[in-house]
Amino acid sequence: MPQLPIDPSRSALILFDMLNHYLKPSDPALAREIAATGVVEHTARVLAAARAHGMSVFYTNGDHRADGRDWIPLITDANMNLEPWPDGPQVMPHRAMVTSGTAGAQVVDELAPRPEDGVILKHRWSSFAGTHLDHLLRARGINTLLLCGGSTDVGIASTAYAARDLGYNLIILRDCCHTERPGAQDFFMDRIFPRMARVLNAADAVALIAAGADQTRAAGAGTGGAA
Repeated sequence: MPQLPIDPSRSALILFDMLNHYLKPSDPALAREIAATGVVEHTARVLAAARAHGMSVFYTNGDHRADGRDWIPLITDANMNLEPWPDGPQVMPHRAMVTSGTAGAQVVDELAPRPEDGVILKHRWSSFAGTHLDHLLRARGINTLLLCGGSTDVGIASTAYAARDLGYNLIILRDCCHTERPGAQDFFMDRIFPRMARVLNAADAVALIAAGADQTRAAGAGTGGAA
């Protein structure tokens, strides 16, 4: 299937919760599992391509109070691993998350933001809920979002639904996303996201960003560089 180039001038790379807490957890087994996905390395390649071609880069980072007062006491059937509560529906208990100001709340060194990047602190699953991300994107004339991070079935999915409803073209970077829940990655990438987005791997995205930059330069040369 032919692929459309990605115009860097109208696109933004969104790095969702690429934080030490999630990508370099204290549990050695989980840390090895996440490292084995190559998600940091794949994302670093896309990030380098985005920067090389002048694409806007945004980080949407979880940021929560240490006392848990920004936790939502929602009544659910199951916990985050879809294990039903033994006595029926209950309030989802507060769990240790990304606490503001801690090392876990920092972006991993390999993907560290630069001064020119946008850094959005979020308090819900979606990058758009209660933030000014949409305003910043529209101010830059951005119509296409490249989305990476985790968890695929939680924050990535929530952000993707919101982006779709806000009218953005969406590209989900499959090998730049991760989740701890078995089967969820393939389910969303194969069964959910293709009807609202393009699903690409990092290598294809890098090639399409370069193609889009070439196309834009060619168009500018053809009009004598006129805006």
